[in-house]
Amino acid sequence: MAPRNPALAATFAPPVMEARRWLDGVRFPSDRPLINVSQAAPVDPPPLALRQAMAEAALHQPQAHLYGPVLGNPDLRAELASTMTRHYGGTIRAEQVAITQGCNQAFTAAIATLAAAGDEVILPTPWYFNHAMWLRMNDIRAVPLPCGAGLLPDPEEAETQITPRTKAIVLVTPNNPSGAEYPSGLVAAFHAVARRHGLALILDETYRDFDSRDGAPHDLFLDPDWHRDVIHLYSFSKAFRLTGHRVGALVTGTPRMAEVEKFLDCVSISASQMGQIGALWGLRNLMPWVAGERTDILSRRAAMTAGFATAEGWDLLGCGAYFAYVRHPFDLPSPALCQRLVREAGVLMLPGTMFRPEGGEDEVRIAFANIDADGIAQLFTRLKAVAL
Repeated sequence: MAPRNPALAATFAPPVMEARRWLDGVRFPSDRPLINVSQAAPVDPPPLALRQAMAEAALHQPQAHLYGPVLGNPDLRAELASTMTRHYGGTIRAEQVAITQGCNQAFTAAIATLAAAGDEVILPTPWYFNHAMWLRMNDIRAVPLPCGAGLLPDPEEAETQITPRTKAIVLVTPNNPSGAEYPSGLVAAFHAVARRHGLALILDETYRDFDSRDGAPHDLFLDPDWHRDVIHLYSFSKAFRLTGHRVGALVTGTPRMAEVEKFLDCVSISASQMGQIGALWGLRNLMPWVAGERTDILSRRAAMTAGFATAEGWDLLGCGAYFAYVRHPFDLPSPALCQRLVREAGVLMLPGTMFRPEGGEDEVRIAFANIDADGIAQLFTRLKAVAL
């Protein structure tokens, strides 16, 4: 056998793909179809008007089929900078924005500029598994920061975990997998810790468009020196249902952009032209529609909260954006339970063990954004019917 990269070989398998394999050989009758709450991605196509705009571009814009600038199309970079400046306040310039092949690539680019093998990055747990996977396959230690009440991390505890090898602290808000929305003061406290120790604060706001709070969720960009140590990540996939077109963003200071450009040029050369065209059209035309999507997601969140209030033995630990993170009542480790739920209830969800380096045997994540009110009601009917 040819040599293998030991760090990559030691990285755990993609959790969503592993869970999908649990469906092999299982039949779902027409009167009880599968309820898939395993993945946090829209399943419906983008709005018709957006698809039409992209189709017109595909037909009539030759550049839609060519390589673009490595850091993204200038018009999209400028539009996102303007949108973020209006939303957060402060000043964000186009040259401080890079467009990436999805938000996962934005994270990988950020880490590539910060850390090397043997370095450390602090991740609150439960964590987003792709963040932990990327660190592990690059032989960077993911330092788990256990969350407390409300699944909120503690900046003082994070400070005790900083070593000479620490390069960054990562926050995801609203959080994947917990749904927790981090208060503005908490984000500011983490930023203060990062700045005291010369670290980067990576703030992943993939789900910011579905935050239950009105207005800016934090004031980091009001600091005129935010670009010294803040790296902001965003995804157009959730807002405009562009998951298959892979378009995200990284926002940081211009000196770091030179390093980001090196990384992106070697990995993807440029982000998808069609995805960027769609994202730009969405920013200019679809924000009222996104507001309606947010209202719908918040109503589903309310339905999940109400459902668990009457679900005996289940303990809702966090709920927000696309996710509910729950302690289950069964005398089974969560991976075995989740496989049992596929067979007995026709429900696919992810076990908490996929979101922690250890533990999580009594936890599950439910990505509820793709099931409507009737689907949520059916989900609870099925969960309550499974014998304890």
